[in-house]
Amino acid sequence: MICHLVSQADWTAGPAGYRPPSLETEGFIHFSTPEQLLETANLYYSGRTDLLLLVVDPGRLTAPLRWEPAAGPADRGGALFPHLYGTIDPAAVGAVVPLPPAPDGSFTAMPTLW
Repeated sequence: MICHLVSQADWTAGPAGYRPPSLETEGFIHFSTPEQLLETANLYYSGRTDLLLLVVDPGRLTAPLRWEPAAGPADRGGALFPHLYGTIDPAAVGAVVPLPPAPDGSFTAMPTLW
């Protein structure tokens, strides 16, 4: 499974799939592994109370999925991250759950999904 973070207001997946702004601006959709997710959430979404975690089955995606170095200002220790070069197919989304921060605004716990 791979994970994608999205605001509640932005999450919509019609028949054509979910298309976040990064697909237009960067050419791909950012994902994290479950092990990378909390670091990603804390780097880019600290304090946000409106996040949803999309849990996606990569085997059900129809667009190309590539494992590449982190995009953006953080190097992330050379780790590879899944980047999807197309929309997220609705059938590939196995779960959509809230990802609330701790009282201090940090993300410290994954929802129990696995």
